[in-house]
Amino acid sequence: MPMSSTSDLVFSPAQREALLGLAWESIERGLHGERIRLDASHYDDVLGADGASFVTLNLSGNLRGCIGSLEAHQPLVLDVSSNAHSAAFRDPRFSPVSARDLPQLDIHISVLTPASPMTFRSEAHLIEQLQPGVDGLILSLGTQRGTFLPSVWESLPDARDFLQQLKRKAGLPADFWSDDVRVDRYSTVSVSR
Repeated sequence: MPMSSTSDLVFSPAQREALLGLAWESIERGLHGERIRLDASHYDDVLGADGASFVTLNLSGNLRGCIGSLEAHQPLVLDVSSNAHSAAFRDPRFSPVSARDLPQLDIHISVLTPASPMTFRSEAHLIEQLQPGVDGLILSLGTQRGTFLPSVWESLPDARDFLQQLKRKAGLPADFWSDDVRVDRYSTVSVSR
């Protein structure tokens, strides 16, 4: 059963360490061309429940990879392990992580709540409803889609700028607007060292 709200996403220190350990091990094994084999039933109900996550890798303070799932489709431990591997070795924006990168690599895991559709009358009405630092957004129009995690507010603190850059990420012009634009909102719980 997927987690449903941020109140469901309270992780104990041991659960946080387990998630970070899985992400780290997934990357370490990936350096040797291996994948982790996990049995979610060996984990508690929270970590074994279906969950959606993004794994962000930073190297010396710079983005090095970010891959994730917007919807829960597998146990959280499997999702984190898979996304960590993909962020390290399959993010098309970066070359694969090397053994030399490992000591300076920072891992940040964002566990997502299910997204819910927002209702708005106009772009201005949507902007009024945004909660900087809290909202993750998925913007879609037809087959075009983009998402920003709540952590993106750190570099784009203005709601109008945030939305304009999200439209660009979705492949739309920054000044584009249509009544057919759909925006879904989600929140995250962050797990990092």
